[in-house]
Amino acid sequence: MNKLNNKIKRRLRNRKKLKKMQNGRYRVSVSKSLNNLFAQIIDDKLKKTLVSASSIEKEIKKNKTKKIEKSTIIGEILAKRAKEKKISEVYFDRGEHKYHGRIKAFADTLRKNGLKF
Repeated sequence: MNKLNNKIKRRLRNRKKLKKMQNGRYRVSVSKSLNNLFAQIIDDKLKKTLVSASSIEKEIKKNKTKKIEKSTIIGEILAKRAKEKKISEVYFDRGEHKYHGRIKAFADTLRKNGLKF
């Protein structure tokens, strides 16, 4: 029970800090399960998802790859879709997850492919 409370506290603390420095940017929200990673670019003013990518899409799921490799592929796909919608500056919302492993690989791939945060 204590571990769950810590995750909720971490999520709320991160979102509170991010809302202070939003400056009209879109939010990259990341969530993960044991095997999959999901990412969205969200417009908080309109409360709509603009772009999304996940590891359960057909083109990613058919390839047998490791989890960190999946997260880099998802980062490339999300960055490409964001460029098509002319989105260049975002802020990164990691939610309740620590910034290491798959989350870090995903964020680094987004930076390499042209998103600024």
